[in-house]
Amino acid sequence: MQSSISLSLSSPSPITARSNCGVDSYSPHLFFNNTTTPNQLRFCGLRRDAFSGCKSSSSNNAIRFNQLPPTNKVFASLSGNGTPSKGFDYDLVIIGAGVGGHGAALHAVEKGLKTAIIEGDVVGGTCVNRGCVPSKALLAVSGRMRELQNEPHMKSFGLQVAAAGYDRQGVADHAQSLATKIRNNLTNSMKALGVDILTGFGAVVGPQKVKYGKVGGTETIITAKDIIIATGSVPFVPKGVEVDGKTVITSDHALKLETVPEWIVIVGSGYIGLEFSDVYTALGSEVTFVEALDQLMPGFDPEIGKLAQRVLINPRKIDFHTGVFATKITPAKDGKPVMIELIDAKTKEPKDTLEVDAALIATGRAPFTEGLGLKSVNVQTQRGFIPVDERMRVIDTKKKLVPHLYCIGDANGKMMLAHAASAQGISVVEQVSGKDHVLNHLSIPAACFTHPEISMVGLTEPQAREKAEKEGFEISIAKTSFKANTKALAENEGEGIAKMIYRPDNGEILGVHIFGMHAADLIHEASNAIALGTRIQDIKYAVHAHPTLSEVIDELFKSAKVVGCVSSVTPEAVAV
Repeated sequence: MQSSISLSLSSPSPITARSNCGVDSYSPHLFFNNTTTPNQLRFCGLRRDAFSGCKSSSSNNAIRFNQLPPTNKVFASLSGNGTPSKGFDYDLVIIGAGVGGHGAALHAVEKGLKTAIIEGDVVGGTCVNRGCVPSKALLAVSGRMRELQNEPHMKSFGLQVAAAGYDRQGVADHAQSLATKIRNNLTNSMKALGVDILTGFGAVVGPQKVKYGKVGGTETIITAKDIIIATGSVPFVPKGVEVDGKTVITSDHALKLETVPEWIVIVGSGYIGLEFSDVYTALGSEVTFVEALDQLMPGFDPEIGKLAQRVLINPRKIDFHTGVFATKITPAKDGKPVMIELIDAKTKEPKDTLEVDAALIATGRAPFTEGLGLKSVNVQTQRGFIPVDERMRVIDTKKKLVPHLYCIGDANGKMMLAHAASAQGISVVEQVSGKDHVLNHLSIPAACFTHPEISMVGLTEPQAREKAEKEGFEISIAKTSFKANTKALAENEGEGIAKMIYRPDNGEILGVHIFGMHAADLIHEASNAIALGTRIQDIKYAVHAHPTLSEVIDELFKSAKVVGCVSSVTPEAVAV
């Protein structure tokens, strides 16, 4: 599975170099399809001018909710959702109301476009209902359990804590309650801005035409000047795996936390697998990883992955099998345990058979693009992904752009992260509003919310070295440790490092990787620097409050040795 930022010269695919593998993403595995050369384009990462024209709220924008009879449409009137272009029902119709579709819808209304969004399930998509949001609720519990169970850690503060316990149903309810709250927030935000929420399964029926409705029921056809497909993804289940939702589960099932098994196998050691190992071990489970490649966490920067394994894997009740495929997984039944047959990834010879209480299939995600009517516009998916260019414009079978049709998020496979989908949606809205716009995907950060956390943006060291060799420049590495940070030491959380890969000749930041306390929050200064083209020689003079964890990044920038004195410039957009 894709485990970090991976650059590919082929079409996006749910099947990558590792077995049993889709593209890991609800929080993240990333996938780049780098088939075109960078263009001299205006880009965002995101730029503030992407939000030009936004109006602040005032009493003059009072919201009126009309009393309507039961319908599969939800309307909320607001003058901001303007009249559509002549000859169309809407300026913009979005198929899919996940985080990507939501971000695009809100920005479209800000731009004065009459907008509708179609959702066949529930608002929020995978991230809110079955991914990022409920998983973070479980990880919040695991973090507190870990701290309370760590007697030496508590004693170092002079604290005495009795044996910590938990209520499984209470933990599960916390996760579901958070998902419900965020889902309602997203729905209400669209209603408040006047986005029409259309209920049903949406599909393209021709140029600038969409139908929606319940499967087997009445369907409605609407027209739109522009259409965005934002249908997301589903868990990828490899052949030979029988999912029963009880003892052999995907992340969708695991987030309900219906059981906490004594011994669980996690197939895949990417973001999803790592985060669930953090949850399960904190709640008392023993975990075994099954990984097709020869090392755990294969997509992370190797140095960060090595340190993370020493902290997140080795001291915990976790063992692992690497270089093996799980070719057959049978659920527990008739008093028999879950059976997992392993073969050698290279020789394909039988390796071992595991008998465990449960198995979590964390082999990534596959695009949800079936039944979207793509044939009506001569579009064919590539291993499930909808082909697009660097502006998210859909490409047909003749390699031509389909006018007024875009695809964002997991469905296009460029970068399978919720916030990347939202950024792509905003970029598309900028384009349909008349402003050329390309998103720099190398400026988009990713994070794994283990304890401690892992975060990254840009290139890994091997990727940077490959790029440097190809383009003829040198790279340098700067590192700082959390052990030297006052705030981290005050929290007795000195384990961790920050690492930056950069060009010493001009100060360009190529990649930043952090392992340590609140790494997911610290990465954004680096991602914004990459997005805005800020060079090290400029950002090193920024002032950080003391004592804060942000000084880890401050010291990282200050420790870099830049030979050249090139000032910051707006970077090229990186087409992916």
